[in-house]
Amino acid sequence: QVQLVESGGGLVQPGGSLRLSCAASGNSFRTYGMAWYRQNPGKERELVASITIGGTTNYADSVKGRFTISRDNAKSTLYLQMNSLIPEDTATYYCNTAWTTKRPWGQGTQVTVSS
Repeated sequence: QVQLVESGGGLVQPGGSLRLSCAASGNSFRTYGMAWYRQNPGKERELVASITIGGTTNYADSVKGRFTISRDNAKSTLYLQMNSLIPEDTATYYCNTAWTTKRPWGQGTQVTVSS
C-alpha cells in the first residue's frame, strides 16, 4: 500500500515562500501522474497543481505564476515551490495521484499565510 507523507508547511508572512515535499513509499511513484491538493475546513478539496509522468505541469488559475510543481522519481518525492504567498493560500496541502485511483490520503501539511 502506497503511503504519502507531506511536509514543509508552516506559518509565513504574505509575500513569503515555502517548499512542500511529499514522500511516497513503494517503487511505483514514477508510473503515476501526481498532484497537489488543498483544503480548508468545511470546504471541498481543490486541485492546486498536477504533473504528468513526463513532467508536463498544469496549475489552478489562482496559483499560476506563483507555484511550481516538480518531481524527483529517483527519490519518489513530489515538490511544490510556493512563492508570493497570499492569505488565500492558507490551507492544508495534500499530495495524491492526479488521474488514477486515489491512494489513501496522508495527514497533509498546514500552510498558514498571515502577518
